[in-house]
Amino acid sequence: MKAPPENISPRWAIFFVGVFFGAVISWLFFIYNYGITEEQQVRNIVKMQKEIDDLNRHHALLSENQERLNKENKKNLTIQEIKIQITNTYQYKLNKFTALLLENDVKNDLSHLITQDIRSVAMNKELLRRAIENKVYEKDDKRYKLEIQTIYFDTVLEITLKIRTVS
Repeated sequence: MKAPPENISPRWAIFFVGVFFGAVISWLFFIYNYGITEEQQVRNIVKMQKEIDDLNRHHALLSENQERLNKENKKNLTIQEIKIQITNTYQYKLNKFTALLLENDVKNDLSHLITQDIRSVAMNKELLRRAIENKVYEKDDKRYKLEIQTIYFDTVLEITLKIRTVS
């Protein structure tokens, strides 16, 4: 048996040579465009990294500044509001209006504490306790004394009171 001859027509040879050189040229074009695109991406990444570093430095500076200001402000916090709550109004069968009047009387007695430094008020809490507990409040022909259960010192001074009757 004899192998067939390898006669390729010149047209097919030119076609395959054209395909080969076309593939090489398109591959070189692809590599060139890929290189340009990657170079642009690297420039963008470097630019973004620089911007991130600048923003991180700026953030750290602002955070440090904010912490310093918070510490300074924490030292100078003042009382801005007073909240009074009476817990055992049901025991003495007080209506809500009388309880509200008692709360308002205590608020009026303590109104001078608004805008006072929290630290100074907290240091004088025993004086505050005596001022409230030693005063007799008179409502509806009855006399009441108040006993402090809890005191919370913050920008809002919260005091929880308990009623005792005075004979």
